[in-house]
Amino acid sequence: MFTKQDLRKLILPLIVEQILLATVGIADTVMIASVGEAAVSGVSLVDNINVLLINIFTALATGGAVVAGHSLGEGSKERASEAAEQLIIFTAFLSAAIMLILLIGCPWILQGVFGKIEGDVMANARIYLLITAFSIPFIALYNAGAAIFRAMSDSRTSMLVSLIMNGVNIAGNALLIYGCGMGVEGAAIPTLVSRMVAAVIILVLIRNQALDIHLRKGQRLGIQRRVIRKICFIGIPNGLENSLFQLGKILVLSLVTSFGTKALAANAVAGTIALFQIIPGMAIGYAIVTVVSQCVGAKRYEEAKYYTKLLLKYMYAGMWLVNIIVIFGCPFIVRAYHLSQETGALTEKLLVYHAFCCMTIWELSFGLPNTLRAAGDVKVTLVVSMLSMWIFRVGFSFLLGRNLGWGVFGVWVAMTIDWLFRAILFFVRYHRGKWQEIRF
Repeated sequence: MFTKQDLRKLILPLIVEQILLATVGIADTVMIASVGEAAVSGVSLVDNINVLLINIFTALATGGAVVAGHSLGEGSKERASEAAEQLIIFTAFLSAAIMLILLIGCPWILQGVFGKIEGDVMANARIYLLITAFSIPFIALYNAGAAIFRAMSDSRTSMLVSLIMNGVNIAGNALLIYGCGMGVEGAAIPTLVSRMVAAVIILVLIRNQALDIHLRKGQRLGIQRRVIRKICFIGIPNGLENSLFQLGKILVLSLVTSFGTKALAANAVAGTIALFQIIPGMAIGYAIVTVVSQCVGAKRYEEAKYYTKLLLKYMYAGMWLVNIIVIFGCPFIVRAYHLSQETGALTEKLLVYHAFCCMTIWELSFGLPNTLRAAGDVKVTLVVSMLSMWIFRVGFSFLLGRNLGWGVFGVWVAMTIDWLFRAILFFVRYHRGKWQEIRF
C-alpha cells in the first residue's frame, strides 16, 4: 500500500514539524530564562497542565484519524469525511468547556495540583495559565485538522501550518520579552495568537472539496452518535492513557517542587530539551498510526506487521542519531540557558541519562503501541499504561527521589523504569497477535 517514497513523504514533514515544536519550546524557555528562574519554573508548571489538556485532544484527534483511516482503507471517502466533521464538532465543544473550567478555577487548580510553591513562582504560573487557557480551543482544532491531513498521508500541510504558527510564536516572544520587557505575559500572548492563526488556516484548508477527506459544503452539521462512538472508542482510552500519563508527571512534579528552585529549573530545562531527543520517535509514531490504520481498514494485517517493523527500524536509527548529538553537545546546549553552575550540572546529568534510555527503551514503549491503537486495541494500552504509571513513575519517584535521597535524578530514573515495563508488555501483546482480532 505504501512505497518507501510514500513513507519518506509522510515522515520527513512530520520530523520537521516535531523539530519546530521542540525548537519553539526551547526558544520559549531560553527567552523566559532571561526574566529569571522563577519565571522559567512558573511557565514549566503551567506547561505541564497545558500538555495534559493537549494530550486529551491529540488522543481524540488520533481516534478521528484512525476511524477516517479505516474508512479510506475500505475505500469509502464519504464515511472518512463524515468522521472528520464529527471530530471537528466534538473537539470544538469539549475544548470550549475545558477553557471555561481553567479560567474559572485557575487559582484552585494551581494550588490543588502543585501544592505549596514559592510565591514568585506561583504568581508567574497564574498569569501564564490565565492567558494560555484562551488558546486551548484553537490548539485543539489545529490538532484535529492536522490529524485529518495525516490520515490522508498528507503531513506536508500540517508541517507548513505548524511553521507559520511557530514563526508567529517566536517572533511574538522576541518582540514582547526583549522588545517590550514583558515577563511571562510576553511568552503567553504570542502562544495564544499563533494558535488562533493555525486553527483558522487548517480549518479553511480542510474545506477543500478536492481532498479525499474534507468538511463537506452544504452538509448540515450535527452530532452523529454512531460516528462519535467510533471516535471515542479509540479516543477515550487513548485520551485517558495520555492524560493519566501526564497526570502522573504532574503529581511527580509536585514532588520535584519540594527539592527547591534549582532542581525545578533543571527539571524544566531538561524537560524542554528532552522533547528534542524524541523528535524522530514522535514523528514516526504518527506515521505508524496513518499507515497501520489504512492497512487494518483494508484487512491487510501482514502488511501492517511489515510496516510496523520497517518504521520501528527507522525510529531506532533516528533516535540514535539525535541522542548521540545531544550527548556530545550537552554542555553547549545547557550553557545557552544561563543557569547557575549547580543547576547546569544537574541538567546535563538528566539529559545524558535520558539520551541513553531514548536510544534503547523509548521505541518499544511509545512507538510499538501505536500499531495496537491503530488497530483499535486501545484497552490494553490503557491498562498497561495506568499500572505502569502509578506503580513505577509515581511510586518509584517517591521511593528513589525522596526516600533514597536521589532527588530529581531519582524521578527521571523512575520514569525510565516505567518505560521498560511498558515496552516489555507491549512487545508481548504485539507478538501474540490479538490486536488483529479487534472490531469496532
